[in-house]
Amino acid sequence: MTPPAVPAITLRNGLKMPTIGLGTWKISSHKASDQVYQAIKDGYRLFDCACDYGNESEVGAGIARAISEGLVTRSDLFITSKLWCTYHRREHVEPALRRTLHDLGLDYVDLYLVHFPIALKHVPMDQRYPPEWSFEVGGPVVPDNVPYQETWQAMECLYDKGLAKNIGISNMPGALIYDVLAYARVRPAVLQIELHPYLAREQLVALAHSEGIAVTAYSSFGETSYRELGSAPTGPEFTPLLKHDVVAAIAAGYDKTPAQVLLRWAVDRGCAVIPKSSRPERMRQNLDIFDFALTDDEVQRISTLDRNLRFNDPANYAMRAIWAS
Repeated sequence: MTPPAVPAITLRNGLKMPTIGLGTWKISSHKASDQVYQAIKDGYRLFDCACDYGNESEVGAGIARAISEGLVTRSDLFITSKLWCTYHRREHVEPALRRTLHDLGLDYVDLYLVHFPIALKHVPMDQRYPPEWSFEVGGPVVPDNVPYQETWQAMECLYDKGLAKNIGISNMPGALIYDVLAYARVRPAVLQIELHPYLAREQLVALAHSEGIAVTAYSSFGETSYRELGSAPTGPEFTPLLKHDVVAAIAAGYDKTPAQVLLRWAVDRGCAVIPKSSRPERMRQNLDIFDFALTDDEVQRISTLDRNLRFNDPANYAMRAIWAS
């Protein structure tokens, strides 16, 4: 079967980012290689990775297998990874990316994001990798006083060296975006944020697009990945997005699944999406969203579900004071 054609978003330097990719968060290390390999066979070309996910070596093995078998070339793929919070100091940024490149088996990434706009106390790689949130296992989260400008300037050096074809930001509010734009020599190419109908973020998306920053949406299905973390509402008063009547009715009209409609809602707003699934049939369904489009009215009907409800709230699992607002 011929994989579906996936449109792309043109980034500010002219490089193209596929509109849909496979998220690798919470893909277990023993499954990641086979899952990435199968995803490439199915037509995925964008893979969203991170040091913090703890599976980049296995993701890289799946990529290497697909390339060695002639399914794709490196230039066919768009690989994203992220700088973790413990590596924000200038001298730690490049070593962090080089470790990611080593694990992925690549010479460069297509996009390197700063995972969160907060610096944490450095954990040496030979002490623990990935370091996660705490300075000591089971201990508190310890912030580090590193200006974001210092981190961004080090990111720009990665771009200059060709180690990252694009650099970008993640989990960042509008005020901090404007701060970065005030001093950036290389402007962010992409903003990656939690985005779904319960967290529509219309103003933030509009801000990014107005500044020429592409937007990638994660957690397109809402709470599904957060139940085990205890950061998703429970009880009869909460309706999961995949079961919401508005989404289900629109899906039935197109003979599509609610998941496909949720992805299409983001795409029709000009965003890329990176859904994760461990089930091959769901992975193929998620890719099959380009033979229909929602009307403006349908996009708006789904957008009215907005509750400003964030599921990936670091205050739930990291030092609360850091995220105070």
